[in-house]
Amino acid sequence: MRLRNLIILTVIVPLFIVLVVFSLVAIKSLEDNVRSKLQTEVEIITRAMSTSLGYAISSDSGTPLEEALQSAFSFHRIYGAYVFDTRGREVYGLGLGKDLFTQEEIQQVIERDDLYSNYRQYDGWNYYSALIPLRTPDNTVRGVLQVNRLNTGIENYTGFISVVALLVFVIGAGGIVFSIWWGFRRFIERPLNRLLRVMMLVEDGDRSQRAALEGPREYKRLASGLNQMLDAMAEKDTDIEVRQRREMELEKRLRKSKKLAELGVLAAGVAHEIGAPLTVINGQAQRLARRNVIGDDERARLGRIRGEVERIVKIVRQLMELGRQHNVEKDSQALDLLIENARALVEEELEPRNIRLEIDLPTPSPTLLANGQQIVQVLTNLMRNAAQAGDVSVIRLRAEQSEDAKELHLWVEDDGPGIAKTHHQQVFDPFFTTKPVGQGSGLGLSMVHRIINDHGGTIGVFDSVLGGAGFEISLPTSDIHPRED
Repeated sequence: MRLRNLIILTVIVPLFIVLVVFSLVAIKSLEDNVRSKLQTEVEIITRAMSTSLGYAISSDSGTPLEEALQSAFSFHRIYGAYVFDTRGREVYGLGLGKDLFTQEEIQQVIERDDLYSNYRQYDGWNYYSALIPLRTPDNTVRGVLQVNRLNTGIENYTGFISVVALLVFVIGAGGIVFSIWWGFRRFIERPLNRLLRVMMLVEDGDRSQRAALEGPREYKRLASGLNQMLDAMAEKDTDIEVRQRREMELEKRLRKSKKLAELGVLAAGVAHEIGAPLTVINGQAQRLARRNVIGDDERARLGRIRGEVERIVKIVRQLMELGRQHNVEKDSQALDLLIENARALVEEELEPRNIRLEIDLPTPSPTLLANGQQIVQVLTNLMRNAAQAGDVSVIRLRAEQSEDAKELHLWVEDDGPGIAKTHHQQVFDPFFTTKPVGQGSGLGLSMVHRIINDHGGTIGVFDSVLGGAGFEISLPTSDIHPRED
């Protein structure tokens, strides 16, 4: 059952029933009181007149009888007074209602020898009449006195008043019920329906729904509580999503770390096996290049052989570095000095290409606990990669410290062609490169990832607002254990 109907049935209806019963009892009591007062007044007047009329009727003179009857009309609402003999015949009378009683009824009053009163209706009028025997001073019954009072006051309308009062009460009760129903619907049911609709939408998955803070104060507080609960749920969901993404990234990094570790073991074995042959090749090429019997073209070819051998040795060394977890020696480093050192190393590569380097650092410059040489290597590697991309005119390097000062964020961005989204998950993989064959080993960004990971930080790639590629680095400002990923 709906709450509105339940309140009406359990509270309003019983209350109205009690009020109806109380009203009917009150009206009935009023009617009985009025009738009782009327009867008492008529009986008192009748008894008072019977004494004087008893003396008047004993004198056998009409004058005292007439005067006594006329005195009855001085009382309020007395409209008739008659004297009958012992046979029920009229002796003298004034006013209305002479024929209200028959001769037999008058004789029965004499036989009972006591006052008799009753309501009578005659010619469309309602009377309350009283009959009493008339006694002479010697206690002889000489006749009967009839006193008539016409019901012209409230006693005639008590029944009508009861009906009207009941009708008014029913109409008023209906109005009150309608007012309660309308008020309940507007101020209770509608706000509840709004809250219920929000909860149903949230249940269907729309967590952005919020209840409107309107209506009575209680519903505003309820809506505010619901909104706070939904905000807390949304915050929890966001935390869960962030944790899930972090766990997924950690899982990816763990797989990548395992891959790099396996690659490092493989590279160590390869370096051990090919180290000696490469040394022999390099030495023989060097000895041949010293001979005078060979021409410049042959000497240049031998130089290229030595260069490629050195390149192979460097790649193998980098692979071994990738597969090894390092214990980084850290000390306090000023960020602006690290960036200035990296800028000096790449300045010669930026000027010929007319590339502008924009640096945006907070003031004062933050410090971090890191290996300065490795962080400079990370920055120079990222800026060189940006400079080597086509159509780059601006490289922006900016930094920002977290609110709790526990983490430092670095962004390196350019306005070049960028990196395709399909390659975002591969840029840190060993040997992955978008450069032509022979122009890159694909190990530079892998080394950057390894260094940042050794420092307990993270690095990711994104599309820069400048239009090109962007790299975001997060580094702790205090010493922590390196991330196991």
